[in-house]
Amino acid sequence: MNNTEQEKQAFSLEESFMQIEEVIAHLETEEITLEESFQEYNRGMKLLQYCNEAIDRVEKKVLQINENGGLDEF
Repeated sequence: MNNTEQEKQAFSLEESFMQIEEVIAHLETEEITLEESFQEYNRGMKLLQYCNEAIDRVEKKVLQINENGGLDEF
C-alpha cells in the first residue's frame, strides 16, 4: 500500500474535506510555485476522489433490499 492510500484510510470524510480546504487555501496564496501548485492540485483531486467514493459507499449502505427484491432507502 502506498503512502497516499494510507493517508486516505487515516482520514474520515470530514477530515478529508478539511484537507481539501487547506489545499485550496494553499493554491490561493501568491507564494506558491508552479510545481507546488501542480502537487497541491493532484493532492486535492485525490482527496476529492476519495470523498466521492466514500459518499458512494455510504449511499449504498443506506439502501436496503425490500421483500420484493427492490431497494428502499433506509
